[in-house]
Amino acid sequence: MNGATRRWSGLAFVAPFLLIYLVILIYPLLRGIGLSFQRVDLFGGGSFVGFANYARLFADATFIQSLTNTLVLALMIVPVLTAIALALALALNRATRGAAIFRGIFFSSSVLSVTIVTLIWRFVLAPDAGLLGEAAQALGTEPIPFLSHPTWSLWALALTTIWWSLGLPMMLFLAGLQQIPGDMYEAAALDRASIWKTFLRITLPSLRHTVILVVMLQTAAQLQMFGQSQLLTAGGPSGASRTVVLYIFEVSFGRWELGYGMAVAESLFLLILLVTLTQYWATSRTREGEGGR
Repeated sequence: MNGATRRWSGLAFVAPFLLIYLVILIYPLLRGIGLSFQRVDLFGGGSFVGFANYARLFADATFIQSLTNTLVLALMIVPVLTAIALALALALNRATRGAAIFRGIFFSSSVLSVTIVTLIWRFVLAPDAGLLGEAAQALGTEPIPFLSHPTWSLWALALTTIWWSLGLPMMLFLAGLQQIPGDMYEAAALDRASIWKTFLRITLPSLRHTVILVVMLQTAAQLQMFGQSQLLTAGGPSGASRTVVLYIFEVSFGRWELGYGMAVAESLFLLILLVTLTQYWATSRTREGEGGR
């Protein structure tokens, strides 16, 4: 088989994936960019308005509120989720049956749909008949309105998301821990290094790529939060838990302003792209630092 035949064979092999990728991802992205410069509803027939939709974003108090909520939720979720996942990975990084069982238990929440997750946490957080509400009444205190208070609603979304998203970061950290050579820990034990010093000098530096990966993946995921906000709090009260993606849904399919909704979506895409580029920059700097030593 000559080189040309081999190249065409390779292209034929990847062509189905490329076709699906273009139809499902690239075309909607380009189509969305085009729609963001138009005033158009769900029934078509739009007119070109240039950057008017994007200029409107800066004066839209609801968009600013939803963007603020989304950023605050990302800050509330990502550090705590990363720390808990790392702690669980350290605790369960053992070749025992008990550790395997607990790994399965903690990962099991990740396979649930967002509908099931929000139903579970409604039973927990509802102040009138929820688990926490019943516990508060049993203790003689007033139940906390997690789902209807402007401040507590964000904490409800954060708690639900951390519980739901814990499995994948934990498994990534477990995979990273199992790549660390055992002789490094043996040398630390011979030097009588404490557990804390071993963690800071060996474990954490060896996991820095995994930490960067987990933080960036989770940041990108939380910036796209939708189901929890829609199903658990409906964006309320008064938009206190409305996220950007929920706002896109409301604008595009509730008010039929598809062009403006696409402008909001493209702005969110640029924000996520910035996060991805930050990940690439941080990873490149880390590799350059390793190469210089």
